[in-house]
Amino acid sequence: MMSRWSDVASVDELTPGSCRVVEVDGTNVAVFNLGGEYYAIEDACSHDGGELARGRVEGEEIVCPRHGARFSIRTGAVLGPPACEDLRIFPVRVAQGRVQVETE
Repeated sequence: MMSRWSDVASVDELTPGSCRVVEVDGTNVAVFNLGGEYYAIEDACSHDGGELARGRVEGEEIVCPRHGARFSIRTGAVLGPPACEDLRIFPVRVAQGRVQVETE
């Protein structure tokens, strides 16, 4: 199966510390810029489906705004309850000044 790359934003639009939510193959994906590095995770808490992009970023972690579950933005790993399942992550690249997320 060939992969495709979907544009998220220009690098000027997705500045360090910012986040943007895009739909990738029917899934909402939160794309973060952490100090100039881009990461993409599924934008749904594995505890109850809450929108993570609305949560608080603390270093390299996102805190779910609903019940406080914590996840690694870099790896999608669950770091604190009440969630107990990791999040799906998506490959990200920069091509010709555009931030892109890989789709299947």
